[in-house]
Parts: sequence; structure tokens; C-alpha cells
Amino acid sequence: MGIAKDLKAAAVLMPMIVRDNSITMLFTERTDNLSHHPGQISFPGGRVEPGDNTPKETALRETEEEVGIHHRHIQVIGQLDNYWTRTGFSVTPLVGVIVAPFNINPDPNEVAQVFEVPLDFLMDPRNHKRHSRTYEGSIRHFYAITYKDFYIWGATAGMLIDLYGVLIGE
Repeated sequence: MGIAKDLKAAAVLMPMIVRDNSITMLFTERTDNLSHHPGQISFPGGRVEPGDNTPKETALRETEEEVGIHHRHIQVIGQLDNYWTRTGFSVTPLVGVIVAPFNINPDPNEVAQVFEVPLDFLMDPRNHKRHSRTYEGSIRHFYAITYKDFYIWGATAGMLIDLYGVLIGE
């Protein structure tokens, strides 16, 4: 996909949860009533709003709105390259660390459920699958990672693959 002027700016937080001897990544399942990506697995995040000065502000604001984690509990440790979606967004992924314990309070209008996946599972290339589907007459290729009953695909899986590439030095 080439650069398009009309891409909508967005940002997500890729939240890494640190507990005693483990690191997980937090995801949300979006409610079915949302206009963009209903029912899909995603990171907390969304469109840049007029009051947001940086992608970091957007990601932290959206994380608090969607899952109720206040920005004081989050240490942003990095930013990946923007991810362009076929649905017209230029998404800035920010990697953040959240040290347990913390409370979540999901917004029931946006979030059907919150769950975590072990980081070592997500960063294991054996779990990175490449899938294809025909959509509106053309074949679309995308990444997917299945964990238990959760199907993480599209932009969310693509950002995880990008994180994997950064971590192994690609």
C-alpha cells in the first residue's frame, strides 16, 4: 500500500504486563457495535483527537478510556514504524510496560473483553502464520496468530510481527 494523503492518524499501545516471573501482552476484543473493526482483537488505541499533541498522548488516552489503566502506570519504552491499514489508518504503535498489580475497568461500549497472551508465545515465529482471503475480488494476505480461542490477525498481528523483527534485529 502506498502512502496516501487521506490516511487517518491513529495510535495504539502495545502493553507488556510484567508480573513476578512472566511478561504478557494485553489485548482487547472490540464490541460488535463499533463502526471500525467490530469484534476483532486489538491493542488499546484509536484515532488522534484534536487535543492530542503526540501519538503517545493518543495511545495513553485511549488506553485509559478503553481499559481504565491510567497513564501513570504505563512506561512507554519504544515506538515502532507506523503501520498502514487497508481501512485507511496510519497507526503509530507504542510499546509500553505496565508493572502488576494494576486495575482494569473496560468500557463496555468499546471492549467486550480484555485478555493477556504470554510474550514468549507471541514472539515465537512458529506461531506467526500467513493467511489469505479473497475480499472484493482480490486476494488479501495477512498475518495471524491464534492463541487459545483468540484469533489475532490483520494490523494487530502485523504489529506483533514488526515487534518481533525489531527484537531479533531484522
